[in-house]
Amino acid sequence: MSEVLVQTERLVKAYGSFRAVDGLDLRLNEGEVYGFLGPNGSGKSTTILMMLGLTEPTSGIVRVLGHDPAREPISVKRQVGYLPESVGFYPDLSGKENLMYTADLNKIRRSEASTRIDELLDMVELGPARDQVVGHYSRGMRQRLGLADVLLKRPKVIILDDPTLGLDPTGIQWLLQMISNLSSEQGISIFVSSHQLHEVQRVCHRVGIMSHGKMVLEGTVAELTKKTERGGFGLILEVVGGDDTLMKVLRELPGVQSCLRVGTQIIIEGDQDIRSQAIATTVASGTPLLGATSENRTLEEIYLRYFAGTEV
Repeated sequence: MSEVLVQTERLVKAYGSFRAVDGLDLRLNEGEVYGFLGPNGSGKSTTILMMLGLTEPTSGIVRVLGHDPAREPISVKRQVGYLPESVGFYPDLSGKENLMYTADLNKIRRSEASTRIDELLDMVELGPARDQVVGHYSRGMRQRLGLADVLLKRPKVIILDDPTLGLDPTGIQWLLQMISNLSSEQGISIFVSSHQLHEVQRVCHRVGIMSHGKMVLEGTVAELTKKTERGGFGLILEVVGGDDTLMKVLRELPGVQSCLRVGTQIIIEGDQDIRSQAIATTVASGTPLLGATSENRTLEEIYLRYFAGTEV
């Protein structure tokens, strides 16, 4: 069983009578990418501040790698990397010089730091720009430098705050792939706070949705669809013929919630992706299949349906 690296229990942050975070239970497992979602003012940023030891909880428990961030902030900072929404660097220093400054702050020996920095700059594809002043970097280049900065101290946990904001499509694809690789290849646990729901869905193992300081939905995307009114996957098969036996077999497939025949169409609702099984079953029955149309109800649709009319 994977280790829990970040955990909160009944976590509360109150400002007078207003509770920015209200009884939050959350966990981040080893090697997991966790998506933290919610409208503006839902408590996401306040939660991150408590994880980093930058604000103290009113009540409840928060533990990061076994440490209380409010009491042991240095121990947390040694093992946790944080990439804020707006990455700040010294514009008149080069990319490598900025990272060397971070290495000095973290008391990394200069000889070791220089080699590590060169490796990281190559990894984030900034090798050719290592000696260019950061003031001339694009938004995407600064974001890549920020990721290298976060990785410099070899963290066990990385917290990313809207990491794809302002990036072009190529930069977004690169960053999402990097997040996936850091989790799967290096075992780094990554906590992603984001409004870009379709991007979160691509890389996160689990997601949590906040509203008014409370966790209102949590789980994998497939699990969340089960908690909403409709199934998560729809499939329409266009067929010629097809008897009651086929309909019975389709209804018994794992994940199928309903199966309805309307003229030449078989309409299937499921709580998981049932495309391959349903199509294979139909073909195996000898029923001519003219076409198949599928619909994956995305995390964004689940989110918008839950927060209909809420500003995000």
